[in-house]
Amino acid sequence: MAKYMLIMRGTDETNAKMMATPFEEMLATVGSFNEELIRAGVLIAAEGLEDPAQGVVVDYSGETPVVTDGPYGETKELFGGFYLIDVATKEEAVEWAKRIPVFPGARTEVRRVPGIDEFPQDNEWVIRERAWRERTGQL
Repeated sequence: MAKYMLIMRGTDETNAKMMATPFEEMLATVGSFNEELIRAGVLIAAEGLEDPAQGVVVDYSGETPVVTDGPYGETKELFGGFYLIDVATKEEAVEWAKRIPVFPGARTEVRRVPGIDEFPQDNEWVIRERAWRERTGQL
């Protein structure tokens, strides 16, 4: 099994459609999909994000980081939420991504999340992280 992050990306149009959808309807639609993931035993985490206008961007292109408040000019570069799933293959992750209830025009990026076992196990920082994961029940 491998972890995959399904990163949901909207556009100004799809975000506007989502905001116009009654909240209870949106919860029912997303909740039904989440229940499918849970029943299949593949869901690790799922979160939506607050409106980009409430966030900030830390830009490291200069000598010192510059913080800019939202909203942003290029909303297509932002993601609105994610699912973290544990499935056997990339193809299975893609099949789940194809079923995410989004508005036409939205996109979902599918990316594998490498496991800690894929890093050099004799590295000091990997050893520390593994110990932390064991202490917190994440291994």
